[in-house]
Formats: sequence, C-alpha cells, structure tokens
Amino acid sequence: MPVSERFPDDFLALMRASLNDEAELQRFLAISQQPLRRSLRVNTLKISVADFLARTAHYGWRLTPVPWCAEGFWIERDDDTLPLGSVAEHLSGLFYIQEASSMLPVSALFDAAPDAQQVMDVAAAPGSKTTQMAALMHNRGAILANEYSASRVKVLHANISRCGVRNVALTHFDGRVFGAALPEQFDAILLDAPCSGEGVVRKDADALRNWTLASTEAIAATQRDLIDSAFHALQPGGTLIYSTCTLNQIENQQVVHWLLERYPGAVECVPLNELFSGAERALTPEGFLHVFPQLFDSEGFFVARLRKTASVPPLPAPTYKVGKLPFSPASRKLQADVAQAAQKVGLQWDESLTLWQRDKELWLFPAALESWLGKVRFSRIGLKLAETFPKGYRWQHEAVVALAQPDSALAFALSDEEAESWYRGQDIHPQTPPTRDEVIVTYQQQPLGLAKKVGNRIKNSYPRDLVRDGRLFR
Repeated sequence: MPVSERFPDDFLALMRASLNDEAELQRFLAISQQPLRRSLRVNTLKISVADFLARTAHYGWRLTPVPWCAEGFWIERDDDTLPLGSVAEHLSGLFYIQEASSMLPVSALFDAAPDAQQVMDVAAAPGSKTTQMAALMHNRGAILANEYSASRVKVLHANISRCGVRNVALTHFDGRVFGAALPEQFDAILLDAPCSGEGVVRKDADALRNWTLASTEAIAATQRDLIDSAFHALQPGGTLIYSTCTLNQIENQQVVHWLLERYPGAVECVPLNELFSGAERALTPEGFLHVFPQLFDSEGFFVARLRKTASVPPLPAPTYKVGKLPFSPASRKLQADVAQAAQKVGLQWDESLTLWQRDKELWLFPAALESWLGKVRFSRIGLKLAETFPKGYRWQHEAVVALAQPDSALAFALSDEEAESWYRGQDIHPQTPPTRDEVIVTYQQQPLGLAKKVGNRIKNSYPRDLVRDGRLFR
C-alpha cells in the first residue's frame, strides 16, 4: 500500500496546502512511518546539566542537544532493555522524559518573559511543561496548572512532586472559565491546546484512525474559546503562547488569526525567528513556528507567541460559587515553631512560601498566588508540609523531596541495593544502622524520603501509590 493511502484524503489536502511542494509532502509521509527519537530534559531544580552529564556518563548514552532547549537532549541507548523511566536518575526526578518538540512552547514563553512570576498552564497534564516552567522560574513565583481531565490530575501531581516543584497550584476546570474568573491576573500563559494530534503519528500509529475534517473544525471551535479565555486572563504587556501538537492550519494559524482579528489593537504577534539556530526552517510568514516532523526529526508541533498590548472589555462574571477557603494563614508563633521543628529534620524554605493551616494539616503556599485565592477552587496548592499530632509533626513525603537539604546532618545514604528496596516499598536493613532515630534517606545525593529507625532497620515511608515493581535501575 502506498504511504499516502494510509492517511485520509482530507488530511492530505490540508498538508499539501501547508507544504511547499509534492517532494516535501513525500518527505513528511516518509518520516511519519519512522520511529520517533526519544528525548529527555534535565531537571535543573535538582541538578545542573553539567553534573547530570557527568553522573550519567557511565551509561554510555549518546546525548544530542535539542537546539531550542538548553536542558533538552535526544537520547540513544545501546541497551534499552531497562525502561528509561526505571533508571535511578528518573525515579529521583533528575530528568523528565519529554518529546523534544514539546519543549518548544515553554522555551518560547520564557524567552519573551524570563522574569514572569504569575504563570498559567491551561492544559497541564502530564506535567512536562509545568515542570519545565518551574525549573526556569527556579521554583519562585507561582504557576496555576490546570487540567480538565480528572483522571490526569493525579499523574500531574505525581510528576510535580517527583521533580521537587513547590510553586504550583492545581485546578481541575474547563479552561474556558479563567478569563472570567481571573481577569488580567497572569503575566505569562501557556495554552498548549487540546487538538487532533496529527503531529504525534510517529509515536501513535493510530493517531489519525478517527480523523475527520468535521472533528477538526469542532476542535478548532473549542480552541477559539480557550484562547479567548486565556487572552482575558493575561495582563496587558503579558505573553501568551498558543501551541498544539497538530499540523493543520485550521487548528493553528486560523485560531491565532481569529484572536488577532477579534481584538485589533490589543494583541500583536511576537516572531519566533530568533528563538534558536535553525528556527527559520519552520517559520511562517507571520512569525509562527510550524514544525513538521521532517524538519528536525521530531514530532510535529505549532507555536505562536502573542503579546497583549491593551486591556479588552471583561467577560461576564462567573456565576459559580467558589466557597469558603478551608485554609487560614498560620500565626507568627506557629510559623516560628514549625520552621524550628522543620530545621531539626533538615527541611528549609524561604519567604517565597507561606505557611497555611487546615485543621491538623500544614501547607506551604507560593506567596505569589495569594491574589488568586477566593476566585477559583483549587484541587491542591503548593506543598503539604506536615500533619500535626500531640508529639509534634508528621512530615509529608512531597515536602521532604522538595525541601530537604542533601547535606543535612540527618542524611543517610543508601547503597544501590538499598535504594532499589526503598522504591519497592521494602524496609532497609543497613549493615551499619544510623545513629539517629529519624533520617533523610538519600541516593545519589537526592532525598528519597524521611524515615525512622526501628531497631536495626529503617522503616520504609515511601508512599504506597508510588511503589514500583518490575526491573529497576540495578
């Protein structure tokens, strides 16, 4: 069967309208049959790129830099019998498995807004772009990470926690609510819009199985609603990135042109020709990036960068009720007591996080998001720090991963075998038990959790829902 017969006729017509000639179309069709290169992004919240390269040198990985992301690399491995997600450095959050093209939108956003402090990721799961944002923000400021699919919110939180992110608040809404609920609240917004997914055909051979022109038009209508809402939530002077992992102009150029025509004089395109060396290969006349898979041997992607130059009439106020926030700011005495107790177990934070209380729970909220409180309902805000009980505090795993200092006096380094047992949820039986009753177990100088010594063993406190089976990193 000719390659072209594997694609719907209407889809091929749209691709011909975007590509220069028939030869380029054939190159697109040919690469769409080839396996996708794997790629990863170093998590600089936990390790520098240089240290990561040194630490993983023994694997013999061949890492090729991604030109638009200083932390991104394509990876080739001679031995891929161990899944990349099961190597130790992934389990401890030192890198994120992320497709190279999907690193583009965040790079484009922070290239224009490097000092952004109030940021929204409208469609955030599974968390690749949210964690990329947090790393570029150095865990400062605040990110509202929204996910419409309830089943994906848990995955989003798990990835945020693994990567040591602490400046994120999670919401679970249709993204169309934010323009009315949080008007002009954000200095940078990423709308990586739900789309028909034409660009992922190399990873998912069935991506176009149910593709129709009618469904594409319907998706574009939703995208117009989402970009309109995002634009209203953006501050004047702020930057909006609109991106998709699809290839047709209906969901890409036409959606952006719709916004430009809807708000003349209030929005402008910021060209992406200088984002990276070679960007001109994917540049459209408007200054957007329309990345076809054959250009960089990647997934397909579209990225447009917009700046809001003036306010626009507000949307009608939301009619839903947010309800009373179930948290209250901690008293100064409680703040001092908790900070002192936390320091004793090696946990520290600065003024970018503030302490809040809900019943017996203690949480650290990003200070930069306090103006959002009471305007939308959050699924989760910041870090759950501890639960109080009569004898003190029960420190939470996500707070230990995000706040523990690896060189703490409580640090207790695990061997390869012990670290594997830890990830399997098993107690540790070290040859030389720690002298302290409470320790921060570490591996490769990364905190894995806070644990107690019981007799000659270390009781495993790794959360049950994170426990791993199968072959791990040894």
